[in-house]
Amino acid sequence: MARIAGVDIPNEKRVEVGLTYIYGVGLTTSKKVLEKCQINPDTRVKDLTEVEITNIRDVLENEYTIEGDLRRETAMNIKRLTDIGCYRGRRHRAGLPVRGQRTKTNARTRKGKRRWGVRTWQKQKEKHV
Repeated sequence: MARIAGVDIPNEKRVEVGLTYIYGVGLTTSKKVLEKCQINPDTRVKDLTEVEITNIRDVLENEYTIEGDLRRETAMNIKRLTDIGCYRGRRHRAGLPVRGQRTKTNARTRKGKRRWGVRTWQKQKEKHV
């Protein structure tokens, strides 16, 4: 397994797909990196030479924000929003959708499991009696 940016890339995968195991590298970024390094995207990770792996590592480290740095940057952006108390920051703090999606019926992923109050529980019991 090749190790790039602290992530083990599986040997049997194509390089193009293997690079997407790195946080912050998607398929488009992967293709751009391989084009810059002049490596065929269909090559398997196990067939890469040490020089090619070093080239990929250098391009990723110098030109892209990936892994821990990207996670830290994202966390700092969210922290800044919550600290200044803007609308988006309050939505992050409350665990609700940030980008204007409806919340009356959907948004279960962000809101979590339904909370049942006493009143709601009584209404449900009346329906089933």
